[in-house]
Amino acid sequence: MALQFLFQFLSLLLLFTTICISATYPGSSTRFDTMRRRMTSKSNSHLPPEFVTYYYTQTLDHFNYKPESYATFQQKYIKNFKYWGGASTSSPIIVYIGEEAPLTFGVHGKGFIVDLASRFKAMLLYIEHRYYGDSMPFGSFDEAFRDANTLGFLSSTQALADCAQLITDVKRNLSAENCPVIAIGGSYGGMLASWLRLKYPHIATGALASSAPILYFDDLTPQNGYHVVVTNDFRDVSESCYNTIKQSWSEIDRVAGQTNGLTTLSNIFQTCSPLNSSKELKDHLGMIYVISAQNDNPPYNPVRTDILGKVAAGLNASLLRGGPEAQCNHIIDFTPKNTSGWTWQTCTEMVMPIGHGENDTMFQGSPFDLNNYTKSCQALFGVTPKPHWITTEFGGHDIKSVLGNFSSNIIFSNGLRDPYSVGGVLEDISDSVVAVYTKDGAHGLDLLDATPSDPEWLLAERQKEIKIIELWIAEHNARLIKTGNRIGF
Repeated sequence: MALQFLFQFLSLLLLFTTICISATYPGSSTRFDTMRRRMTSKSNSHLPPEFVTYYYTQTLDHFNYKPESYATFQQKYIKNFKYWGGASTSSPIIVYIGEEAPLTFGVHGKGFIVDLASRFKAMLLYIEHRYYGDSMPFGSFDEAFRDANTLGFLSSTQALADCAQLITDVKRNLSAENCPVIAIGGSYGGMLASWLRLKYPHIATGALASSAPILYFDDLTPQNGYHVVVTNDFRDVSESCYNTIKQSWSEIDRVAGQTNGLTTLSNIFQTCSPLNSSKELKDHLGMIYVISAQNDNPPYNPVRTDILGKVAAGLNASLLRGGPEAQCNHIIDFTPKNTSGWTWQTCTEMVMPIGHGENDTMFQGSPFDLNNYTKSCQALFGVTPKPHWITTEFGGHDIKSVLGNFSSNIIFSNGLRDPYSVGGVLEDISDSVVAVYTKDGAHGLDLLDATPSDPEWLLAERQKEIKIIELWIAEHNARLIKTGNRIGF
């Protein structure tokens, strides 16, 4: 009887594993999708013809004047003139700020940006982040990631300067100096978009920062905030589901501690290769849960639909068949690697203190430990993290006063089912630095392609953003007229 209960209990978790991998929302940006960051995008064959790829000769180091700082690399960017009204009408330029992924991830699936271009007769400009995709300094991935000396030019500040320089040159070449620039990005790219407006207000007229956790640094946000939201996402849907996950960790450890326990777990979860430890399995399951919660957007809603509905059906079927029918499961190795650009960034400046205690979420306790974090980074790259640098460089403490006095024209959009929303700006700071959020949305939903099944609350969110951006453009053009710069029609 005990063995039958164990099989049924862990079979339910197995179904979570099988289902959630395929349920991850396409085109999403997530800190946990480590594999994506190692990909390159040499082929643009899947892009529509109006998206034309270019390469810009970019400065390696914008902040020093040593001879080696003047080295250059080829930075990928994409332009789309399909809807542009032209420089003579001061039609806007919408700039997509690339995140920690190949640039094509920013083009595919981000239909709201194209909708904005159509509405405002805007040109689209997509900029790839240095050290990702095809934008590799030193000529190749291997050379760029050789050691800390070559990786040292990978930072948010260098990336922002890249955008500032490239935007300026593109505008100059098009005689489009009077055209307003609207910066848009999601997740880390959203953080960059807001910081571009803050640091380079003469270049970016406004910014839409979608799911941008600019406050998940220092002690600005509770360390357990991310996993508390994940827990609430599951618990809101099913108390039984929440309890099952919460109890599963100790059960996995108990089975692993038995004779041939790892073999038992490997068989139950039908792993493609034998498990080496219970931690390996728990890390894999935990990652699936957080990815599902972070991307719990319609129409897929992996937490609500794919997990709960199919797990219930699958578990009932397993009782009849004696076990779930599934292919083997690849257990992903989430061990940090020194070939990941994002790992480098988190080991230097992007230190987000995400952790959780033993009883405050549905996960086993895993508090953030800066000492161990530092040791890991030193072992990987030979560098020591700077946990306070982001708030020093961009602010964060007393955010209302800082942004209220020194910034304008920023939309911070969030879905409260997104675990990163706890580190986002959720209140209006001023009349023009505003928070737009939805109770039911998750990560980066507002930027994605519109679908016939989009709920009313999502349509309302996008419409609000459109109205705000429309106001920015109108104010920009009014200033041009007031200062004597003619706008053609």
